[in-house]
Amino acid sequence: MHFSLISPRPGHEHQAAHQMLQGPYREHQWLWQLFPAEPGTPRDFLFKRSEVGGLPRYHVVSARPPVQEGQAWSVQTKPYQPVLQAGDVLEFELCANPVITRKLNGKHARHDVVMDAKRRFLAERGLTAWAAVAPAERPEPYALIASACGDWLAEQGKRCGFEVAMDQLSVDGYQQHAVKNGKLKFSTVEFLGNLVVTDAQKFVAMLHNGVGHAKAFGCGLMLVRRPL
Repeated sequence: MHFSLISPRPGHEHQAAHQMLQGPYREHQWLWQLFPAEPGTPRDFLFKRSEVGGLPRYHVVSARPPVQEGQAWSVQTKPYQPVLQAGDVLEFELCANPVITRKLNGKHARHDVVMDAKRRFLAERGLTAWAAVAPAERPEPYALIASACGDWLAEQGKRCGFEVAMDQLSVDGYQQHAVKNGKLKFSTVEFLGNLVVTDAQKFVAMLHNGVGHAKAFGCGLMLVRRPL
């Protein structure tokens, strides 16, 4: 595996920023150009976008090293072979698409965990619309988001070999996105905190393969480091 940092080259910041103003689908297409392959080849990379000084940069974990594409971007790559063991404490960052699968009318479908929490809140009170909830009885928006998303991450940890320190977890930046002319919608949230590795083999597999869905749009790559 390979770990790469892709960032604007000095003097080409305007060109790089312009390329990334066209939305998540265009961003996804552009990153594919860094990993040329035969048509039909499955995506074999994860990425996480961040901004530094108002400019985008990308951390990428991939099976193949990326190639240089154009003059606007610097691509720095190194081998990625995490060596971890159960009990290791790590700091982490994660942009994720927190969804839950529900069965409705005999079919399974994915639901945004925040919207699902709202639906359950209404159902418990025999209501069908958020507007019907008295303002004084509505949960504080951040508390609802943090609880629903935090519970989702804790469940992922059980499958992927880690346990989150819930009292140190930051849940921020909940957003809903639309791509392909609004036909595809997904939500994202940013997690920041500390965790303990409980199963090193499962955890390393998750670092390579990601967690959750919407990986083509920058979700699922967990960045980790040992505390300073």
